Amino acid sequence: MPDASAAATETETRTALQVSNLGKHVALPSGELTILENVSFTIAAGDTVAIVGASGSGKSTLLSLMAGLDRPSKGEVRLDGAPMSSLDEDGRARVRAEKVGFVFQSFQLLPSLTALENVMLPLELRGDADAETPAREILEKVGLGGRLDHYPRQLSGGEQQRVALARAFVTQPSLLFADEPTGNLDTHTGQAIIELLFAMNADAGTTLVLVTHDEHLAERCSRRLRLDSGRLVTS
Repeated sequence: MPDASAAATETETRTALQVSNLGKHVALPSGELTILENVSFTIAAGDTVAIVGASGSGKSTLLSLMAGLDRPSKGEVRLDGAPMSSLDEDGRARVRAEKVGFVFQSFQLLPSLTALENVMLPLELRGDADAETPAREILEKVGLGGRLDHYPRQLSGGEQQRVALARAFVTQPSLLFADEPTGNLDTHTGQAIIELLFAMNADAGTTLVLVTHDEHLAERCSRRLRLDSGRLVTS
């Protein structure tokens, strides 16, 4: 009979994300631009990790590569065991649909869809038979039960980011990427969004990878990865 404690330990230490010798280079008329070079680290399942560094250090590029939104010039990304760097676009899209949630600085809501429809969309794209019930439930959870039929233009910035959080968590992802999630919000609203993000993340047991220039926000995470001119200087 399997040892329950051993199984629990294995679950706790499972690798959510593995980045190996990652590099990203772009050809320019003046020569090759190195955006990332020899970046390697591992993130355990359930961990909360902040990627920090100055503007232009490669933070958002690294997030795009980890999520399979872009392909590296060299190296490998394995997301929950899936070799993102060697999959084609359809393969990477399938992994994202099954395992990944996103929260962006600019919210990225579709303006022609209501709050409810925006949250239902990833479930519909995944082929879920019932997208409306979980979408309604999670919008209630983020405090927008009375705003289901409102369009993004009818919502404040904080409300739009709450819709984005609901959309990110509604698919029950194993990994959540957040890119400057408070960048377009005032300090008070941003703090409320961060409290909600960490509460929802803890409740769901999701692995959180957060790109931010805000050191106070980074301190909320259990670990920080610091980039400097495309190289990892703290892991």
